[in-house]
Formats: sequence, structure tokens, C-alpha cells
Amino acid sequence: WVHFEVGCGGLGLNPKLQRQINEQVFAAGAPNPVGRNPIGHGMCGPTVAVWGTAEQKKRYLRPLFTGEEIWCQLFSEPGSGSDFAGLSAKGVRDGDEWIANGQKVWTTLAHLSRWGLLIVRTDSEAVKHAGMTAFVVDMQAPGVEVRPLYQITGEAEFNEVYFTDVRIPQNEMLGSVGDGWRVSLTTLMNERVSIGGAIPGKGSGAIREATKVWSSLPQDERDPATKDELMKLWIRAELLRLTNIRASQNRKMGDPGPEGSIAKLAMAELHKDIYSFAVSMMGAQGMLFPSGYNKIRPEFAMGMENTQKSFLRSRANSIEGGTSEVMRNILGERVLGLPGDIRVDRDRAWSQVPRN
Repeated sequence: WVHFEVGCGGLGLNPKLQRQINEQVFAAGAPNPVGRNPIGHGMCGPTVAVWGTAEQKKRYLRPLFTGEEIWCQLFSEPGSGSDFAGLSAKGVRDGDEWIANGQKVWTTLAHLSRWGLLIVRTDSEAVKHAGMTAFVVDMQAPGVEVRPLYQITGEAEFNEVYFTDVRIPQNEMLGSVGDGWRVSLTTLMNERVSIGGAIPGKGSGAIREATKVWSSLPQDERDPATKDELMKLWIRAELLRLTNIRASQNRKMGDPGPEGSIAKLAMAELHKDIYSFAVSMMGAQGMLFPSGYNKIRPEFAMGMENTQKSFLRSRANSIEGGTSEVMRNILGERVLGLPGDIRVDRDRAWSQVPRN
């Protein structure tokens, strides 16, 4: 990112210049590095930039942006997905090191990653949000085991990761002991912008796939009802694009606002609706799967070769990066001022909270 420090993956420039620089770099034929390292670019890099020491930023950011080192985000667990602060993976201090034990799940590209952003519980007697600490973990360290999770698309983009007595040096901590929740908020805010905040050209992106299917239909199948539904989806896509432009302008002025959560929610539901509609227009052909279930472990995230595969992959949009239900809660409480859910664990130590 151009606004990062010189020597740490940036140029020390105004973030308003990011789009212009991207356009010139891509026009020169340079590949887009985000597809290979999306978690590093969109989430881990900004987190290290905010919370890392000078040594950490110098060590990690440049190879992250050059693509030499891939990153993953180690947050979700089998028992704490939407309730991320309820995580149970533990970190215990042992001199100048911390010993991590536990399991993470749905970790994108963990099988390729050199480093991971890990949140563990370091104080079980504190309330759940206060007892978490963040670390940079070596994904090649002894005790780290990565197992594939195969999706309905046939790929294993996601993984489950097991930590068994993994030793992490003290100097790999991000922030201080107990800062894990605050560190994770930096990551999550950037994640929602990364997932839902893209600004494609008018009529491009997912809606273009639906219009391509429409254009391929025989003339006698382009009935007014189908066209009306397509136009409703096009309008929603344009509203999302304009919302993301506004969010981008607000971020440049230092006022991110609620648009990240709005865009994430809108994108997730819109993509599901667009691809469901596109597949329905295809009729029996929509039930075919041209790419097949190849059971590969991809080197890029979310590569879509056809409409049918996009339909299957879009099911995850309302789960990853915060479920649509969580996004609605955030918007209801923080934007509309509605009362929050009743929480019986707010003032209780994590160790005293009942769990399955």
C-alpha cells in the first residue's frame, strides 16, 4: 500500500494515490499479487503496520507485498466462529517464549502460508475479550499441522490447523499481552473492506456474469419477467458500487464509518442472489459443472472459472469475514442504535462461561 512506510511495502504517499498507481502498474503488465496473497495484503499487512514493532514491520511487510511470503489468518475455531472472542486455543508463557496449543479452522491458504496471524487465550481468568493475545506464528514451526477442508467446489482453499506445543518467541507478539481483541478488530475491519469493498467498473463483477447468461439466451427466452429481475439485481450492484466509492472516500479522510459492514452484508447477499438467478436462467445446463471436482489445493483464493462454480462458491460469502447475521447485529447496534443481544457472559471470567 502506497501509504505504508518506505522500506515496509510502501512509498510514504497519500493513500489517495493508490488507485492511480495500481492502474499504471497493471497497465505495464504487472500481475495482480492480491489473488496469491489476499489475506496478507488485505488483513495481515495492515494489522502488522498498526501493531507491529519497527523490527517486525521491516522483517515482514516487504516480503509480504512482493509475494515471497504468504500469510494466513488464524482466528476461527470449531467452537468459536461468530463468537470469535470465545476462542479456546491457549498460549502459556515459558521464559522468552509462548507455547501455543489448540485448533483453528476455515483458514484460507494455510497450506501455502509462511506466516500466520494467530490469536490465542493467554488469561483464562479475565473476561473473554480481555484475555486474548496476538502473535505472528511460523507456519513451518514444529507442532503446526495443516489439514485440507474440501469445499462443494471440489477444492481445498480452506484448512484446519492444529497447534501442539508450538513455541513462539516473545518478540513475535503484536501489541502487548491482552491486546488480542483490539488487534483482531484491526484485522476484521480490514477484512470486511477487503471482501465487500472492491470498486469494480459499472456493470462489471458478478452482475456481468448474469448479463452474459442473459445475452446468451435465445430471443424467445428473454421474457419481460426475467429482464425485470436482472435489472433489479443490476440496480443493487450499482448501489453497492456507489456505497463502496463513498466508503473509500471516507477512509481517505480518516473516517471509515459503517460502510465496511454495510458493503460486506450487501455483497454477500447480492452475490448469492445474482448467481442463483444466473444458474436458473441456464436451465438444465446450470446443473452441470464444467470444471469438475478436481480436489486440488489451489495456489490462489477464490478463482472462478464458470457461473456454476461461482454459484457454489458464493454460498460462503455470507459466512466468511463475519456472517450476515453478525453484520446485521453490528449495523443494528452501532448505526441504528438498537439494543444489543442479552449477554450473560459480559462480566464473567472466560473459565467460568459454560461451553459445549
